[in-house]
This record gives sequence, structure tokens and C-alpha cells, in this order.
Amino acid sequence: MESITKMLVINSRDVLPSDIVIKLYESNADISIKETCFGVMVTGERKIVDEVLTKIRKMDPYGIFIKERGLAPGEKFRCRATRRGGARPGFHNLESEDKILPHIGSALRALDRGEIPELKKKIKKLDVDILKEIIKQELEAQS
Repeated sequence: MESITKMLVINSRDVLPSDIVIKLYESNADISIKETCFGVMVTGERKIVDEVLTKIRKMDPYGIFIKERGLAPGEKFRCRATRRGGARPGFHNLESEDKILPHIGSALRALDRGEIPELKKKIKKLDVDILKEIIKQELEAQS
């Protein structure tokens, strides 16, 4: 029996972490639940966690993001209490990921509606020889 921890990062206008926690408790699944500043962590047997989170993600498929966590909650390596405070390893990365989730959610929503973004036109880079000529002309104009 493999035990895993998955993080639910919530970036939703409609669903709160407390809503998810209530649904998790209502599932009566054999899991541990911990509410965090970014959402919820769920620990348990892989099969059970995956089944429960598949149902939870349906609450807002464009605002609930799930990723597997390498270590369980309370693991001494990550725990701030044993590390004497400060941000836990990975916190700043999660914080930066959280900022782009609204963009990812809207892109997923657009793809599901069948919207395909236009390819961006490649901007041709300025040739080095042309740049040198521009600099030469500017220097001559200043003298």
C-alpha cells in the first residue's frame, strides 16, 4: 500500500478551500486532510486519493490544480518547526506557480471551447551588419 500526498492548489472564483475540505470529509475516505494557504493537502493510499480528487476537481476543473508532493506533511526535512522557521523548501516555487494559474485556467477553458490561438508572428532579428551601419551613421551625424 503506497501512501502519497497530493496538493490541491485552489485558484477559483467559485470554490473555497473550506468547500473542498467539507467534500473531502463527506467522502468518508481513509485520507488525511490538511488545509494550507494555497489550498488543501490530501494524504492516503494512492488509489483512494486519486479517486477522491478526481471527483473534487470536477467542482472547478479550471480553478483546482493538483500536484503530487514529494514528502508527507510533518516530514522533518520540510517542517518549519524542526528547521527553525522560514519558508519551507518549495514554497517560493509554489508561490510563483500560483500567480500563473489564472492564465492556465483560462487557456484550458478556451481550449475546451475549441478556441485555438493564432500563431504569433516571429519578429525578425536585426542583422548585426545593419546595426553596425546604423551606429556608424549616428556617429558620423554627431561629428
